[in-house]
Amino acid sequence: MSKPIVFTKLYIPSPRSKAVLRPRLIERLNEGIQRKLTLISASAGCGKTTLVSEWIAGCSQPAAWLSLEEGDNDLVSFLTYLIAAVQTIATNIGEGVFGLLQSPQLPPVESILTILLNEIAALPSNFVLVLDDYHVIDAIPIDNAIAFFLEHMPPQMHLVIATREDPRLPLAQLRVSNQLTEVRATDLRFTSTEAAEFLGQVMGLQLSSDNIALLESRTEGWIAGLQLAALSMQGHEDPASFIKSFSGSHHFVLDYLVEEVLKQRSVSIQTFLLCTSILDRLCGPLCDAVLRKGVGENIAPTASGQETLEYLEHANLFIVPLDNERRWYRYHHLFADLLRKRLRQSITSNIGDDVRGVAELHIRASIWYEDNGLEIEAFQHATAANDTQRAARLMEGEGMPLIFRGAAVPVLNWLDSMPNDELDAQPQLWVMYASAMLMVGQMISVEPKLQAAEKALQGNEQDDKTRDLIGHIAAIRATLAVSKHQAETIIAESRRALNYLHPDNLPVRTATTWTLGYAYQLQGDRAAASKAYAEALSISQMIGHVMITLMATLGLGNIQEAQNQLHVAAETYRHVLDMAGDPPQLVACEAHLGLARICYEWNDLDAAMHHGQKSVQLAKQFEHTDRVVAGEVFLARLKLARGEVSGAAAILAKADHFARQQNFVNQVPHIAAAHVLALLHQGNLVAAVHLAQKHELHISQARVHLAQGDASAALALLETWRGQAEEKGWEDERLKVMVVQAVALYAHGEIFKAVQLLVDALTMAEPGGFIRIFVDEGIPMLRLLSEAAAHENMPNYLGNLLAEFDAEELNTEINYAQREAKPAQPLIEPLSGRELEVLHLIAQGLSNSEISERLFIALTTVKGHNRIIFDKLQVKRRTEAVALARKLGLL
Repeated sequence: MSKPIVFTKLYIPSPRSKAVLRPRLIERLNEGIQRKLTLISASAGCGKTTLVSEWIAGCSQPAAWLSLEEGDNDLVSFLTYLIAAVQTIATNIGEGVFGLLQSPQLPPVESILTILLNEIAALPSNFVLVLDDYHVIDAIPIDNAIAFFLEHMPPQMHLVIATREDPRLPLAQLRVSNQLTEVRATDLRFTSTEAAEFLGQVMGLQLSSDNIALLESRTEGWIAGLQLAALSMQGHEDPASFIKSFSGSHHFVLDYLVEEVLKQRSVSIQTFLLCTSILDRLCGPLCDAVLRKGVGENIAPTASGQETLEYLEHANLFIVPLDNERRWYRYHHLFADLLRKRLRQSITSNIGDDVRGVAELHIRASIWYEDNGLEIEAFQHATAANDTQRAARLMEGEGMPLIFRGAAVPVLNWLDSMPNDELDAQPQLWVMYASAMLMVGQMISVEPKLQAAEKALQGNEQDDKTRDLIGHIAAIRATLAVSKHQAETIIAESRRALNYLHPDNLPVRTATTWTLGYAYQLQGDRAAASKAYAEALSISQMIGHVMITLMATLGLGNIQEAQNQLHVAAETYRHVLDMAGDPPQLVACEAHLGLARICYEWNDLDAAMHHGQKSVQLAKQFEHTDRVVAGEVFLARLKLARGEVSGAAAILAKADHFARQQNFVNQVPHIAAAHVLALLHQGNLVAAVHLAQKHELHISQARVHLAQGDASAALALLETWRGQAEEKGWEDERLKVMVVQAVALYAHGEIFKAVQLLVDALTMAEPGGFIRIFVDEGIPMLRLLSEAAAHENMPNYLGNLLAEFDAEELNTEINYAQREAKPAQPLIEPLSGRELEVLHLIAQGLSNSEISERLFIALTTVKGHNRIIFDKLQVKRRTEAVALARKLGLL
């Protein structure tokens, strides 16, 4: 569930009905619209927001507005509101990005902003975006996001930032490039003429020019000071003596002036102002809720909250309407700060306990927000009231914690601020602490929080709540183990979680069922994995748990693919991509990789390349994931199929280094298997033997034996591995073994058995439409297929496979090198793998004896290979063979 948008933050403040026109500043803003950024930086009370709202009212370009608050220091919250603001200009912009913002792990902000910037660049007209009160932002990731935004901002957009202090942005660079317009405090101060107009026409005071000059001098043209002074003078018979009575810094002037302003108001208005100062935004019903009883001996206002707000606006009492309907307002920030200070002083003097009095107001606000479905605001007021029980209940969110609604940072900030003894008193807070850290990727800090929760639970009666917490702790540990591919730990913790979790805790139970399925898949128990994924999918769809729906569907697709159901698996992966949206959630990388493998098997290499590259592109946006390595290994296999051996080897070397550096041990065998293929293509049998044996790669070892001419050793190894695959029900591995086994039988001279086994493999492969598994075996497979076509009744499938070989130019062993250079003349018969290996060694200058030692074969065998090579190349000498081989692209 996403965090609800508070749309009043997007409303442009309406220009005041009585305002001082400031053409010199309006002209500066108009002139600066051709640049990237307008910065309005000055202290509180200088009229920044008023100036921008009045400028926008007369601006020829449409404008979007975002009023920032402390809670927007969360990057997800900030980006959500930034996009929502831009959508007030163009409703469809950034729709897909919202899905990315709800991902458990936020993608790199640059990728999100790039999508948004590209959509803005396609807009037909220009617009202005205003970020008001930017000084509340104290998060470097947000500053970096805005800096990136400015650097790449299209010409259709102009950014305005209003702030009390300069932001951490590359302002010097923008100045040098003439992309910055600045309005400072000295620019915003009223001149004597503007001060006279403000005091006379806006505030309705009749003052002499000398008094105006004195007041302007006392306040230094500071608008907030002038307004407060004018409000104070409205109750004085002798304004001149009043003006002479105050002096000093802004802080002391304001303290004095607020005191004077409040004295002029009724008790009910004073009560209203003080008590509602705790609110960031005000509406009539909310104010009524906060003021349902007086504080101490005060009496709540007789007028309704809405009527009082309208009165305050007409009285120019530092209140700003946030919408055109005048339903929502806010106080001027500086005025609110001063009112809050006065509130504490007032409560202390009345009841002697400012903490308890202010807390009561926050509790009333929290109750109103909760009753109106605004749980995040309710939580924030509960934490301000230091009501741990209420805040904890709101944080848990009745089954959908606030951390999943865009409030992870406020929750973590609150928990960080709490002493350990309070957390120990409510162990569920430790558990939520760990969950929040897991969500934001602070993996190292999760386990200590879980241990603290367990310690706090010691001695507690094991009621339903305690058991559910124990289950939740186990579920978090299972998820931690998933990131490390620790199957045994995942299973143990998942089963413990399901044993302890309350039956109604469906979100956590569903996630735990998925982790269990993942562990079964790691162990090779595909039936159990499929069952767990199906159960997780059913529950997640029922409760609307989108992420688990995606992950469980992906798991089922993996199982379908492993069962050789390629068409079904492809549909499953496409369904995942549909659910992942556009732009997609990052888990779509796994669906793209699945489709890449299937398209490769169907010999659609262009589509395989597209999906493989998309998979890597998305996986790179994750932090610390081995999915990038998996995608790179696939792309290397694809290059091998296209004959780009050196390119494939380079990718594999880089992937191997990265996997070892990041301790991605699960990927190392996959890299090694692909590397063995590359080494065989390069004729480096020694390295291939070492690598296949080191990682116990059964099929790779068999291929090496075949390349060495030892078909018997290959057959022995394959027979054993095939039995294990059949015993475990691994249909994909069984098919791979059978295909290589058929080739080995053919090489061993057992042609009839080879054809029989090939026919069995074809029967298994035909429903899935397998192609590359046969084509990649080269000329021996072509001959086997031709034998089978002469005796078996599979005309369509066999015909398709033979046609694919024809498309491969009937020579896969030579074809990998022929991509760049077409042979000058065809060979009578293609060279075998062993013959290519011998030819490479001849080209390196090795003698027959050295080749015999290198390949562990008899000298007579080497000479026999030489004669066959010379015959096929139609040459008589080594030098001629090497020269022609280079011309043909064999070396």
